[in-house]
Amino acid sequence: MVRWGEMVEEEEDDEYAKLVRRMNPPRVVIDNDSCGNATVIRVDRVNKHGILLEAVQVLVDLNLVITKAYISSDGNWFMHVFNVTDQDGSKLHNREVIDHIQKCLESDGYLVPPANGYALPEDQFTSIELTGADRPGLLSEVCAVLATLSCNIVKAEVWTHDGRTAAVIQVTDEATGRAVHDAGRLSRVQELLRDVMRGDGTCNRGGTGISAERRLHTLMLDSVGGGGAEEAGGGRDESGGCGVARPKVVVMDCAERRYTVVILRCRDRPKLLFDTLCALADLQYVVFHGTVDAEGASKDKEAYQEYYIRHVDGHPVRSDAERARLVRCLEAAVERRASNGLELEVWTEDRVGLLSEITRVFRENSLSIIRAAITTRDGKAEDTFYVSDAYGNPVDGRTMDAVGEQLGHAVLRVKRGGHDAPVKHEAEGGAVSVLGSLLKSSFQGLRLIRSYS
Repeated sequence: MVRWGEMVEEEEDDEYAKLVRRMNPPRVVIDNDSCGNATVIRVDRVNKHGILLEAVQVLVDLNLVITKAYISSDGNWFMHVFNVTDQDGSKLHNREVIDHIQKCLESDGYLVPPANGYALPEDQFTSIELTGADRPGLLSEVCAVLATLSCNIVKAEVWTHDGRTAAVIQVTDEATGRAVHDAGRLSRVQELLRDVMRGDGTCNRGGTGISAERRLHTLMLDSVGGGGAEEAGGGRDESGGCGVARPKVVVMDCAERRYTVVILRCRDRPKLLFDTLCALADLQYVVFHGTVDAEGASKDKEAYQEYYIRHVDGHPVRSDAERARLVRCLEAAVERRASNGLELEVWTEDRVGLLSEITRVFRENSLSIIRAAITTRDGKAEDTFYVSDAYGNPVDGRTMDAVGEQLGHAVLRVKRGGHDAPVKHEAEGGAVSVLGSLLKSSFQGLRLIRSYS
């Protein structure tokens, strides 16, 4: 069964479990009256593994901000309460959005895609997954290969962290505007990309249907193969690199109830709850109870998350090594999406090879891409990049002037704090500090997903 954002094989339920679900349909209440500064969403339904993460994904896919959450499950039943606002901090009043949330959360598996999201029909693109070690200019090389093979990049998400990188790229055939179906051509794409990666890759011919962000968390964890920087921490200092405060994660025992208690404190940001739940799910932990609080008066408010968890085998954390791995993976999940680096937006008419040209200009000016989100909508390219120099340092003004001249100031916007700024002035002010260890080495893994059909 395909769910929005996740491909899940339907488990064989016994007849009693099916009867329980039929007799206890989901109940969703969306309330704008009980809280003064947020819309309260209450979800009561029969429990099922992974249902909490799916509920949160429904909300974050709509770009809603979760300011508080209460999580509780008792046997086969759970109750979740979310306090949410829109991006402006206001309650939800759009009837279409409210009806969409109600429909999604009351469905069996949250099948409905986001109401205001943008996604290509799944038979119109081919998905490519890349994982491995990072190096400056790598995305430029990947884009150049795809452009040479007449593959147009219509959507992509790229993350880097601790010298590792993962990307989910959707491409179409330049000639047809649809997915690439020819097996020989797909093999050629894989062969050339493996050359770019400078190492052996893997090929997966099965489509996933999972959202790119959800998949990226899994790829970043899988790419280290049970060790390496993502889990071991590599002896990094408490700042998390370049003065960026590292999340504070505490893992304790609750022997009386046979739970492991996880407490996370860090600077709040969009999709933080989704990212931490992805990490717990990828590590095969189940959240039984939890509290999330991200409200605060200051601009740089702190988020507090507390979870009572067990492994899927029913046991709490049982060793110091498992405890250390849990802490490191939660830290990494928070840090991957942190907006470190100078934020650049490129808006222009889309054309085949455009992304290859943009990333080539970045490479020639010694800019390294920390994170990227590529979108094509109605013939327009809407791309966002977070960049540093090749050593992970802030970008200087002269470099940004050169990039602006080559790309055109009309299509390049430099942003800070969510506001546009002139290229020269923003760059001279200095970019936000970035993790210096992000941008080294090279990709090692490649997964090519067959065309959706």
